[in-house]
Amino acid sequence: MTDVQSPSLTLYVTCPRGLEGLLADELAGFGAEVTGTTVAGVHVQADVAMAYRICLWSRLANRVVLCLLREQDIERPEALVEAARRVDWRAHLRTGNSLAVDFHGQSEHIRHTRFGAQSVKDGIVDSLQAAGHERPTIELKNPDMRIYAHLHRGRLLLGLDLVGGSLHQRGYRLDAGHAPLKENLAAALLIRADWPARARRGEPLLDPMCGAGTLLIEAALMAADIAPQLARPHFAFEAWAGHDPGAWQELKREADARASVGRRRVKSTLFGRDQSPPAIAAAKANAMRAGIPALIELQGAEVAQLTRPEGIDGPGLVITNPPYGERLGELPGVVPIYTALGERLRAEFEGWQLALFTGNPDLGHRTGLRATKQYAFKNGPLDCKLLLIPVVAESASRGASAKGSTKSDSAGEQGAQEVPGRAPRNEGAQMFANRLEKNRKRLKKWLKQSGESCYRLYDADMPEYALAVDVYGDHVHVQEYAPPRSVDPRQAQRRLFDALEVIPQVLGVRPEDVHYKQRTRQSGKAQYTKQGASGERFEVSEGVARLWVNLRDYLDTGLFLDHRPVRRMLRDMADGKRFLNLFCYTGTATVQAALGGASDSVSVDLSNTYLTWARDNFALNRLDPSRHRVIRDDCLRWLETAGSEFDLIFMDPPTFSNSKKMDDVLDVQRDHARLIELAMARLSADGTLVFSNNQRRFTLDTAIGERFAVEDISARTFDPDFARRPDLHHCFLIRHR
Repeated sequence: MTDVQSPSLTLYVTCPRGLEGLLADELAGFGAEVTGTTVAGVHVQADVAMAYRICLWSRLANRVVLCLLREQDIERPEALVEAARRVDWRAHLRTGNSLAVDFHGQSEHIRHTRFGAQSVKDGIVDSLQAAGHERPTIELKNPDMRIYAHLHRGRLLLGLDLVGGSLHQRGYRLDAGHAPLKENLAAALLIRADWPARARRGEPLLDPMCGAGTLLIEAALMAADIAPQLARPHFAFEAWAGHDPGAWQELKREADARASVGRRRVKSTLFGRDQSPPAIAAAKANAMRAGIPALIELQGAEVAQLTRPEGIDGPGLVITNPPYGERLGELPGVVPIYTALGERLRAEFEGWQLALFTGNPDLGHRTGLRATKQYAFKNGPLDCKLLLIPVVAESASRGASAKGSTKSDSAGEQGAQEVPGRAPRNEGAQMFANRLEKNRKRLKKWLKQSGESCYRLYDADMPEYALAVDVYGDHVHVQEYAPPRSVDPRQAQRRLFDALEVIPQVLGVRPEDVHYKQRTRQSGKAQYTKQGASGERFEVSEGVARLWVNLRDYLDTGLFLDHRPVRRMLRDMADGKRFLNLFCYTGTATVQAALGGASDSVSVDLSNTYLTWARDNFALNRLDPSRHRVIRDDCLRWLETAGSEFDLIFMDPPTFSNSKKMDDVLDVQRDHARLIELAMARLSADGTLVFSNNQRRFTLDTAIGERFAVEDISARTFDPDFARRPDLHHCFLIRHR
């Protein structure tokens, strides 16, 4: 260490939002003088050696900025250039240094970060050249020095980034896995869970869903007293003109010695489990790079198989970052994970502490355990919470549940039974399970006779569980009707979680084969909007027809189940007929008509997505594309210009849709008379128009009944699975008089 007294430096240490208090405590623990905190940062006074210590040892910081200038009233680019000129850059940038400017913020006249960075760079260059120094090289990717510039409400902070990159990048995580935590956030969670003290006591730590191992590795580095940046090959301050090599080397020697002693003195054992073999492989590789592979035991295992590690007695810490289900379609596979976690912890880990980090705290209730503390964090853009939960014995948890034993046992809905070893369902969940079982029994005979594999099992039978549950072979499609404003959203979400947990148990399907969406009123092009981009579709059968369905990517699946009897009727009517399918969707009605013997067909729709889907359905059933054509057009416009005649026409318009001919909106109640008139103009003298729609309160225009022969067959177009919803669609046979 140099004997010369090091000057005091003003530092601004940044961190993720929510970590400011923890970071201030960490820096004060190093011996730095904390002068204040701000959003995502802490202000510090420190000498050079302390600045280096922060860079090397901080587990929570992102960047360590040496503050060179603070300025007010910076609104215009000229003022920004002038402010940068006033810094004595000669004292900080060596001749030949390359640099880059990282600009954050904006003002009324500085709207783009690139423009702000260019202005700061211009000021730096002007300052150096005015002092007789050569122009520095600008290197955006790997500069010798990074200039930090932050502008907010006219206040400018200019400084040097002493690290040259974010400190959360420790260098060990080349194999990131799925949705990994940043290393400094993982460290913050461990600190909040009191891991440093637990490690000193020799308590074990287990992550049952460890992924790439970030929580485990950060915990091991803490337990072994290893500086998080000890393996970092280079810091930007090594190119700084004020660099003190002696102070830096002494600090590194101290860190090396502490790591050597710390590895030998670790008392705790760390365990990682994950059901994904690639995740376990990534965690092992990351632990190897971090230099602590011997401290972590990794095994492949599902949460439902979780057991206390052999030879481990006494309390410990379970800390984990399970999936949050932030995308709606992921929820069915996520809810059972939390339930299984709670069941296994109660059975195997009594007396331990659970630190559960989640972006959906309501999922934490599925563990059946009660949090005693919670802390708010940000994980990227997501608001998350760390729930600290003491693990109580399974018998105590069951006793609490038994106090509210279900009334459904005497409600006459028997069938869905509890599974030994699984926590009892609450009353509502048990009633929902019983109703599913009751509906299965009611439909069993019909399903056996019809051979149908796609059907509706449940449709908001119980007002508390406002869902539609459709079975597609070995898959289940769940649609939640948006609850009214009078319903507590959190209560509605808990009931949804109940249902998503019960459905796989009752129906005997994998949770990942349950697909969830929220159903709201759709208008215009919203019905065509993708909900996802998995491209996952599979084949189902309807009678002799083979059809593609996609349960993930769109609000609708490609097959309207309630229209099954209508399609069956079209198949029976189609032999030798020329068939027209208007608003054809995925062409399922055309497939049935063609298989019923239609001589040829035309299918019209405005959506390229669904027409491509229709062609795929035609190909699946080996329909001749020269005889069965698809046309992309607005159906109203096509009817006005078409010259062909058809013997059988099916028209099932949406309740609302965009149409250039109708002030951009098609309203089936308002516009159906015009549609029917145009369709009847294309119908042969002895032909039939099958007109249907899903407008619940639909009434047919009386003028249509006066001009044409109309038969309302709605009541005959519902199979037993839709018998409870006789207003779900309306269907008419319309013929020339």
